[in-house]
Amino acid sequence: MNKPLTTARARNAALLNLLATPGLGSLRCGRWVEGAGQMALCLLSCALVFIWFWKEMSAYYGMMFNTTTPVQPSMNMLKVGVVMFIVSWIWSGVTSLSLMRQASNENTDALKKSAAPPPLKMAPTQIVISLGSLPDWSRNGEVISRTYQFKDFPAAVKFVNAIAEAAEQAWHHPDIDIRWNKVTLALTTHSAGGLTEKDFAFAKKADELANR
Repeated sequence: MNKPLTTARARNAALLNLLATPGLGSLRCGRWVEGAGQMALCLLSCALVFIWFWKEMSAYYGMMFNTTTPVQPSMNMLKVGVVMFIVSWIWSGVTSLSLMRQASNENTDALKKSAAPPPLKMAPTQIVISLGSLPDWSRNGEVISRTYQFKDFPAAVKFVNAIAEAAEQAWHHPDIDIRWNKVTLALTTHSAGGLTEKDFAFAKKADELANR
């Protein structure tokens, strides 16, 4: 699962792109195609400049120690290298701006979710009816929980990663306990002071993810 793109993470990526190595910040933020292209252009431009410099120095020392006139390297190689670096730098700058906009949009969405009114606490009869559709879940006061069992630890971790991604999308986060191949989820809506429809909706989602 990819990490959320925060403003600080996007800013650090921009600094890497523009002040260190074009493409490095893009790669760190999951822009694989753009980052690989930018870094490839940057490395190739550096290689061309290095080759031109090596040929220039070879010609210079040849003039000092040889009687024959050495062939001066073409300036075209240097020009191409410089142009390629500028292109990679500008390209990484465009990606950096895109990352900053993405981080700003994600932060705005998070603020909207946090500012939304909390869901209403369910009545006892509603809880009994909703729990009837989830036979594998049990209730303990204002919490519902279920323990899932998987074939091994990696399968359990894979399920937890899927749960974490679903929780971010739903903006509803369960308590998670991992014991080797067993994962226990506990759900309640703290802002409402008890169980709400969000808890039962997420419980159904968790059952779907466990059966994939």
